[in-house]
Amino acid sequence: MQPHISRAPDADGLLAEQLLRLTRRLHRIQKQHLEPVGITPAQSRLLRTVAHWNEPPRMADLAARLEVVPRAVTTLVDALEESGNVRRVPDPTNRRVIRIELTDAGRATLRALRSARRGAAEEILAPLTADQREVLGGLLTALVDGSPERRC
Repeated sequence: MQPHISRAPDADGLLAEQLLRLTRRLHRIQKQHLEPVGITPAQSRLLRTVAHWNEPPRMADLAARLEVVPRAVTTLVDALEESGNVRRVPDPTNRRVIRIELTDAGRATLRALRSARRGAAEEILAPLTADQREVLGGLLTALVDGSPERRC
């Protein structure tokens, strides 16, 4: 007779799968809410990143902050420049360096993005109570910031 082997589901694996499914759902809903603004999620992220700098950032700064290859930033900046949301400007101290600055249209797009992101968040979080949202926020912070200290 063979020993009984437990086939209990892998709880951590199930959690990871749920997180992946939630990520895909978040991306899909965010994309739907951004479509009327005329911008992709990646362009939205770059535009928000540019807005957080005190002075126009260099392309290399953006690539490092977004954790992508510089070529990806070039493609995003090209699209945002074509739509009038950003412009390339020479660095005042080094003419070989190009910086990326928001335009007035880019600032207006950011305002529309904030509204679209709020709408997407409301849609995603609708099933949760205020208390559940607070708990979820704490859990997500722990996951994003790294492993919490173990208590003995």
